[in-house]
Amino acid sequence: MKPHKHADLIKAWADGAEIQHLGISGRWYDSETPEWLNHGVYRIKPEPKPDFVGYVHASKSLTWGPASAFPFATANIKVIFDGKTGKPKSAEVLE
Repeated sequence: MKPHKHADLIKAWADGAEIQHLGISGRWYDSETPEWLNHGVYRIKPEPKPDFVGYVHASKSLTWGPASAFPFATANIKVIFDGKTGKPKSAEVLE
């Protein structure tokens, strides 16, 4: 007997994995109780990408850039970027 098309995902779901299905919009949706349709597209919900931190140097003359670009300057701004979008979420002026 041939295994179900989604057998591996069904087993992962039974073991507690979060499952998503692909909607007609091309967007992924959480499925608490997947239907496991043969024509459906499913996946294990990916782990969210963690936020990341960057440090920059800004000066009075309005020059700025990665702290590594200023070998004799220290970083004076800490920026937290969203792990998913890469866009800044918050910034903090360092002393």
